[in-house]
Amino acid sequence: MKKLLNTLFVTQPDVYLSLDGDNIVLVKEQEKLARIPLHNLESVVAFGYTGASPALMRYCAERNISLVFMTMSGKFMARVIGESNGNVVLRKKQYLISEDTAASAAIARSFIIGKLYNQKWMLERMTRDYAMRIDVAMFKAVSQQLSQMMMEIRACEDLERLRGLEGQAAVAYNRLFDDMILQQKEDFFFRTRSRRPPQDRVNALLSFAYTLLASDTGAALEGVGLDSYVGFMHRDRPGRISLALDVMEELRGVYADKFVLSLINKKILNKNDFVEKENGAVLLTDDARKTFLTAWQAKKQEKITHPYLGEKISWGLVPHVQALLLARYLRNDLDEYPPFLWK
Repeated sequence: MKKLLNTLFVTQPDVYLSLDGDNIVLVKEQEKLARIPLHNLESVVAFGYTGASPALMRYCAERNISLVFMTMSGKFMARVIGESNGNVVLRKKQYLISEDTAASAAIARSFIIGKLYNQKWMLERMTRDYAMRIDVAMFKAVSQQLSQMMMEIRACEDLERLRGLEGQAAVAYNRLFDDMILQQKEDFFFRTRSRRPPQDRVNALLSFAYTLLASDTGAALEGVGLDSYVGFMHRDRPGRISLALDVMEELRGVYADKFVLSLINKKILNKNDFVEKENGAVLLTDDARKTFLTAWQAKKQEKITHPYLGEKISWGLVPHVQALLLARYLRNDLDEYPPFLWK
């Protein structure tokens, strides 16, 4: 099993990244801020960067260390990758299936079922743990609705219909998201999903979590030899890591949404950790972003038992395992792709 290494988050603005031997050096205004060995890193995420040396980019690419650049607000800009891993036969199979809507639908079904199953589990856990604080009947009704939709999805072979069913399920689940916010209700609320830019504090947190999860998933897919830009449910669009968005659907609720809810309900973040821009965008402050990333890295280190493999792994390795299972399915080593079904 792949070993989960560390992620280096560079949150200071105007920091230049360079290479010195086997170390990454952080430089700001000709002053060396830090010198960190690269051998125990699996990724480097830089916010508001000045630049990175070609030597460092080559070093990271050759050793499969993900090097990601984002704006200070957390918007994805670019990721440095090297030569594709794996063999060309695997990627050709991926491209062929992507062009076949029926074959794509067969895989997309698994992604969507995984997503709905995990969201249903979240709702059921809420009724069990917080029965006195939520409308149990409403949660049970939506849970039952998700179960019925999963049955319909299993029998659906049309890709567009699958997308429609996924959209209906998202509407039903999102109606209850605000009810899962149990603390700081006056300052944190969810009405609807807003992305570019996020219009409230909850959407700001969700967007940041989804960006980090997509980056981790994209790196995992590239690591097993797949092309993270060619998806089956999310169709091709320039600059979009469509396959990463496909695979992370299973993890949106149980990984990213639960993480965001824990930041709010445990009062790790509060209303003072956000700023509102003139255009209505709500963003994390610099200090809050560091708090978020520290908690995110701690979450990735938590141990779970993978529901399909039956092995203990870290949460941070789940995208890698799902990427590996997808590659095995495309190589015909598995009869179907097993989604991540957490309970």
